[in-house]
Amino acid sequence: MGATVVEVFTGTLPGAPLRAVAEAHLEAGRGLVGDRYYTGAGTFSGTLHGKPDVEVTLIEVEEIRRFNEAQPIPSAPWEFRRNIVTNGVRLNDLVGRRFSVGGAVLEGIRLCEPCSHLSKLMNPAVLQGMVHRAGLRARVVSGAVIRPGDEIHSDLS
Repeated sequence: MGATVVEVFTGTLPGAPLRAVAEAHLEAGRGLVGDRYYTGAGTFSGTLHGKPDVEVTLIEVEEIRRFNEAQPIPSAPWEFRRNIVTNGVRLNDLVGRRFSVGGAVLEGIRLCEPCSHLSKLMNPAVLQGMVHRAGLRARVVSGAVIRPGDEIHSDLS
């Protein structure tokens, strides 16, 4: 089996729990419709205003599992505060590259490193335990509706 979307999450308010959705619309140049960063309500919306860094974030389920194996109390995927949980793709390799998620085309911008805000909301161990493993910030080049189970292709030229 190839790379796939495991879960899709959205949140409408900063700091509020993210919720899993059956489908989400990614809009080119804006991000995940209805998400806190799409509406400009995210914690870092002010400092990242106008930058593609806030459009969509992804994290590998493999890294979530690895982190949880070292913790006395595991964290749920939504607690990592990323929009798309993936399986079977190394997201770090997608920085500076275009890739597809279902019918959408994304471009990896930079790693989505853990921060003190995330450690306050979930687990202080995330700061050291997820360095260079906490996901990817991407911009939406071409939008589409995405769902869990959609394939991810990283071989776009």
